[in-house]
Amino acid sequence: MGELIGTGIVVLFVVIILILGIRIVPEYQRLVVFRLGRVLGAKGPGLVVLIPAVDQGVRVDLRERFVDVPPQSAITKDNAPVSVDFIIYLRIMQAVPSVLAVQDFLGAAEGIAKTTLRAIVGDMPLDDLLARRDQVNHMLRDKLDEVTDRWGVRVTAVEIREIVPPRDIQEAMSRQMSAERSRRATVTEAEGQREAAVTVAGGEKQAAILRAEGERQAIILRAQALALALGEVDSAAKAVAPNTMGLQYLDAFKTLGESASSKWIVPLEFTALLRPFLDQAANHAQSRDGGALPHRGSPDSSSEG
Repeated sequence: MGELIGTGIVVLFVVIILILGIRIVPEYQRLVVFRLGRVLGAKGPGLVVLIPAVDQGVRVDLRERFVDVPPQSAITKDNAPVSVDFIIYLRIMQAVPSVLAVQDFLGAAEGIAKTTLRAIVGDMPLDDLLARRDQVNHMLRDKLDEVTDRWGVRVTAVEIREIVPPRDIQEAMSRQMSAERSRRATVTEAEGQREAAVTVAGGEKQAAILRAEGERQAIILRAQALALALGEVDSAAKAVAPNTMGLQYLDAFKTLGESASSKWIVPLEFTALLRPFLDQAANHAQSRDGGALPHRGSPDSSSEG
């Protein structure tokens, strides 16, 4: 009976030791083990066995977390007070330094972020701070990462949510923005009027060119028509027989003979026009006399005389 009781006590003791010494570590955690105060390293994930009363384990969460920093007041390089609200995203990369090198890395990261933010804002004018927010985020992340790297913690991102300048500066910025919009509207209207004037001038120029081309074509067509008309007149004039012109001259002399004038002006071309009639009359006389008429100045005519 006593042996059974002793065996049960031993079994119960072993079970208690196993319960106290077994740890189940999830995938997203690591267990930093200390044995008699000396660090053994990070264990896990899975089943980790510790010696009760000898080993001590500290769980470290490796998941990314964020620190919501409350709005911080700072003064820019041009002495403008601003309030900056931002968030820090960080993650433990090495479990052992995060336990040995810093007591509360979240609080320490927040404190360093506040002082670093004031230093960065103090080196920038207000306009650059408002316009270059992404650059401020990168600068703040790099400076924080330099400090947290020795803790085994990496700052993955810093996001500035809001930058609030004083009310008088906000009003001045609103007036400046309104003036800038008015300037842009004026410039846009002027550019539109200029483009419209250029378009109208181009249209007028093209119309003038078309009108000049039309007038040129019309002049060419009129000249061609006149040339054709003159050619037809010249052809008709050449087709008129010399006899017709001579008859017209004779008719004109008939009219002159009936007039009371005693002086006539005879053109030199008149004899050339009458030559066909004279030759025709001579031929007619020759055919009537039955012989050829001697030419004046020949030897036969001189002997008969």
